[in-house]
Amino acid sequence: MATLADHGVYHSALNGLLDLAGLEGEANAGPCEPLALDTRFYAAEGASAALGAGAIAADALMRSRGGSASNISLRTRHAEASLMSFAYLNFHDEVRAAHLAIGARTLSFPPGFYPTKDGRFMFMHPAFEHNVRGLTDLLGVDEPQRIPQAVANWNGAELENEIANRGLCSAMARSAEEWDSSVAGKLLASRPVVDIVQIGEGSPVELSRKPDRPLSTVRVLDLTRILAGPTCARTLASYGASVVRIGAEHLPSIPLFVADTGFGKQSTWLDLSRADDAARLKNALASTDVFSQGYRSGAMDRLGFSPFDVARIKPGIVYVSINCYGHEGGWRTRPGWEQLAQTVSGMAITHGGDRKGPPELQPAAVTDYSTGYLAAYGAMVALARRQEIGGSYWVRVSLTRTAQWYRSLGYRKSIDAAPIVDDDLGLMRSTMNTQWGSVDYLHPPVQLSNAPVGWDLPPVALGSHPAALDT
Repeated sequence: MATLADHGVYHSALNGLLDLAGLEGEANAGPCEPLALDTRFYAAEGASAALGAGAIAADALMRSRGGSASNISLRTRHAEASLMSFAYLNFHDEVRAAHLAIGARTLSFPPGFYPTKDGRFMFMHPAFEHNVRGLTDLLGVDEPQRIPQAVANWNGAELENEIANRGLCSAMARSAEEWDSSVAGKLLASRPVVDIVQIGEGSPVELSRKPDRPLSTVRVLDLTRILAGPTCARTLASYGASVVRIGAEHLPSIPLFVADTGFGKQSTWLDLSRADDAARLKNALASTDVFSQGYRSGAMDRLGFSPFDVARIKPGIVYVSINCYGHEGGWRTRPGWEQLAQTVSGMAITHGGDRKGPPELQPAAVTDYSTGYLAAYGAMVALARRQEIGGSYWVRVSLTRTAQWYRSLGYRKSIDAAPIVDDDLGLMRSTMNTQWGSVDYLHPPVQLSNAPVGWDLPPVALGSHPAALDT
């Protein structure tokens, strides 16, 4: 018999998140279900808590607008599956969707943990072409396939620092204790997992009364890439927000992730280094409620769209910042993603040690999707505060802070997982027609009794709606 989700941990995690915002409520997790992921971390309970807190915040907004209160329910097994939602997309027309497959990208070397000269482990990932070119140059090799061999000639910390100095992505594995005792770890732990800061004054902004969904009439601009940031906006769209995904055409992307996180959104191109495109975005702020961005700290500041810039242009904005290592201290400008958050935070060493081996990643994008859910929760809390007392707000989350939060929930003594199977998916998936044909996808794991939770718009290829900001 597989281990069951621990509702005590779930309720503790949920109440901790609600306490951050002064909220009260309950999201019924239903009967205890078998766990899907082979990990001693409380992934099912943490994801369920993040989703449940968001649903409670959405319901509170609905009630504050004169709408009906809802009973809230979710399933822990469904929440677990959502931590790998891209893996459960099923395109009926395989020919039209072939280019979306991650496997269609040829990796120049296997991603993973590679030993260094001093016995540490570096997580190396080919990811995007510019990162491969940079690593090849740094390590003095003429072929990407030789990068792992070259790593063994470096001490771990020295290599990590040089990679960071060049603005590239990689990280050295640390134990939980090592990270927590570091300056970066201590600074990150001093902030709440969802950090909501008022950054401007202003009169209360009341949303329209008696909406049919919690975020009806709320407009979101989604300037994010890959999973965590797009998941935030996708979650807001599931509660009725109107979302426009904005990106620059020259930036790389992963098509399967675009499809997975594109439900409920329009998509347009803007290059903010161009004066005319920056002006279009500034004009669009007049009708915007949430501005969500996922670039490394300082990038949007240089383009004139820092939290304070945007709050001056649009008082009452809710500005969401999502990054890997947090928003203060020396690590805030380092680029990073899911695997690197697990690597530095102690998650990977803990998970690998459970198997008496080297560092090993979680069997899901635990920090990516969870951080997206937490960011959406923070945005809805900030919208409620804006409506009640006014002001502009800055919501800050990071993948590594989410990893620390997961560690704070404790560890299971043992695990015997029962992977997601077709019978599960029959309860978790819906079908929608897209430009790639019909696709089966995971619908949201939460339900509100008095309002639909889900998406009206199918995912689209990036840049499909040139006039999206003008409507």
